[in-house]
Amino acid sequence: MKIISYILSSIFALVFYLFLIIFHPLQWFGLKVFGYKGHKLVVDYMNLVLTKSLLILGTPVSVENKQKLPGNKTLIFVSNHQGMFDIPPIIWAFRKYHPKFVSKIELGKGIPSISFNLRHGGAALINRKDPKQAITALGNFAKKIHKNKWSAVIFPEGTRSRDGKPKDFAINGLKVLTKYNKEGFVVPLTINNSWKVFKYGKFPLGIFSPITITTHAPIKIDSLPFDELLAQTEKVIKEHIK
Repeated sequence: MKIISYILSSIFALVFYLFLIIFHPLQWFGLKVFGYKGHKLVVDYMNLVLTKSLLILGTPVSVENKQKLPGNKTLIFVSNHQGMFDIPPIIWAFRKYHPKFVSKIELGKGIPSISFNLRHGGAALINRKDPKQAITALGNFAKKIHKNKWSAVIFPEGTRSRDGKPKDFAINGLKVLTKYNKEGFVVPLTINNSWKVFKYGKFPLGIFSPITITTHAPIKIDSLPFDELLAQTEKVIKEHIK
């Protein structure tokens, strides 16, 4: 099986990075010529293509959403984090809600397409070594999504789980986002099996492990004290991890 992993991983890496290179100038063109809407359209379809490219590894991705999510409200998607391939399907599946990510600042440079999108697409770039910068960036981000009625995506674990077992949720990021969006909703998401793509490390990649993302019932932010909101969100996410 691992021999097959080497073969499929090599093909996947070539295709994946080729798409990143192709979509980089397309993002630039979309932004410069058509502004935010043009850039977003390119990013949406880039993430569809990146999600579908996982089929090379025999890894389909399904997003289960039986919830009726509120429209014209700020949504804060809160999810466990298992790997980099958590992100493209979330962007594509929830594209109508304009999802913007809270990301570490290091990803804002050096990665074709991804870094460009983080810098120009409305994400929050957080320096985890500088708490003052992180809180300021989060505050500005929270106000921006409130103003534009965009949604935010945050992984409160702070880093990915390498074995699928969830880590404790940090408080500060979600607390800042909810502070400026009290009329909005938290939408818990549970991701399963994404970690298996990296079960051998960075190379070869794991194969034949379908990824699922499950959407849970939205929670009105101002319906609960923050501590209860966090506890309820964390509970529903973790109890659905398989």
